[in-house]
Amino acid sequence: MQIIQTVLALALTLGILVTLHEYGHFWVARRCGVKVLRFSVGFGKPLFSWYDRHGTEFAVAAIPLGGYVKMLDEREGPVPEGLKDQAFTSKPPSQRIAIAAAGPLANFLFAIFAYWLLSVVGVTTVAPVVGDVTPGSVAERAGLQQGMEIHAVDGHRVTSWRDINMRLLERTGEQGLVTLEVSQNGSKGTVDGALNGWRLSNDTPNPLAEFGITPWRPAVPAVLGQVTSDGRAAAAGLRSGDRIVAVDGEPVADWFALVDYIRNAPETDLELSIERDGTPLELTVRPATRTLDDGQEIGFVGAGVEAITWPDELLREVRYGPFAAIPNAVHETWADTRLTLVAIKKMVTGLLSPTNLSGPITIARVAEASVSSGFEDFIRFLAYLSVSLGVLNLLPIPVLDGGHIVYYTIEAIRRKPVSEQVQALGLRIGMALILTLMVFALYNDLMRL
Repeated sequence: MQIIQTVLALALTLGILVTLHEYGHFWVARRCGVKVLRFSVGFGKPLFSWYDRHGTEFAVAAIPLGGYVKMLDEREGPVPEGLKDQAFTSKPPSQRIAIAAAGPLANFLFAIFAYWLLSVVGVTTVAPVVGDVTPGSVAERAGLQQGMEIHAVDGHRVTSWRDINMRLLERTGEQGLVTLEVSQNGSKGTVDGALNGWRLSNDTPNPLAEFGITPWRPAVPAVLGQVTSDGRAAAAGLRSGDRIVAVDGEPVADWFALVDYIRNAPETDLELSIERDGTPLELTVRPATRTLDDGQEIGFVGAGVEAITWPDELLREVRYGPFAAIPNAVHETWADTRLTLVAIKKMVTGLLSPTNLSGPITIARVAEASVSSGFEDFIRFLAYLSVSLGVLNLLPIPVLDGGHIVYYTIEAIRRKPVSEQVQALGLRIGMALILTLMVFALYNDLMRL
């Protein structure tokens, strides 16, 4: 069932973004008088298709990993004399550049709309207040202390831990100072610390933790929130609302201590002292075994924590009016664009490990998680992925939109097209590069399973 949900989440996510991207090409091509033969979402054999009054076939194909717009093109075969003025190749370079750029542009416009929608609807975030600071970390060198709230990183305003993570990602591998605007007990100030070439780990980068910050969180008592009906907790008689007081006679400080007890005791009987509606009870639970990606075996019982209640003073509602939301949406889209460009640059220069490159499996898992998390997380994920798709397609690599734009720009300057030999060589290089990246991304995906 989990696999089906993940596949459906991937199909939904890529389906939305690919349709938007290809519609950008399609819309501008039509406006330029180019005859569009097929608009396909997905590759391979069409699952179903239909035709509009212009003779364009709209198809949904079996492999949901992309799409394409097929236009009348003299490079792909003879074109009837009466239709030559509708061929893509008959259009001036300026119009071909516009058609090629329209797909990425559609992705950026969608991201702006998505962030505008979130800005108008409003989102509630948790104030980025520091919990603990790791000794010897950049955060400690900067002078961060428990209880400080972070308001800006290097002059950029931040309102959530997500914002801070994105800003820290941009500084990985760099020298110099990182500057943080903070407040504590009503007073505001600025702290800064030397990065000294601070870098993220290769496999599972966590900018916040590796910077040395543990976010503040309220106390989490060992109270069960949900209990799965087919888990060991339910079989032992545990119920939602039970407070775990002790395990094998050892007092339980909080939820995280309880988790540690259970994880360290697969297939081992644990004597639980609990409180249920004020009444003490004794129950025995035997955690089942779960094997992690690294081969480690841990115990689990099929129970989750009771929902955490955050203090009202730490909740921040971010909401804009319809017009004020426009510049904010543009700013958010530019921030995602900048982050994508910085990440590409740092991968090329070795400051960010290529193991962070992700393929369809990781996208599917993140998509499934964001769909499950709710509307806000899914829309944010769609917006960021849309920006990434737009940026990547504008890279000056043959076979991508950016490569075509380079060719047409050169043609506009030279007054003659790039030779077929050069284009053929570029096509082979571009295909080799893209296939290599796809294989490497898929390999990274498989290593994360």
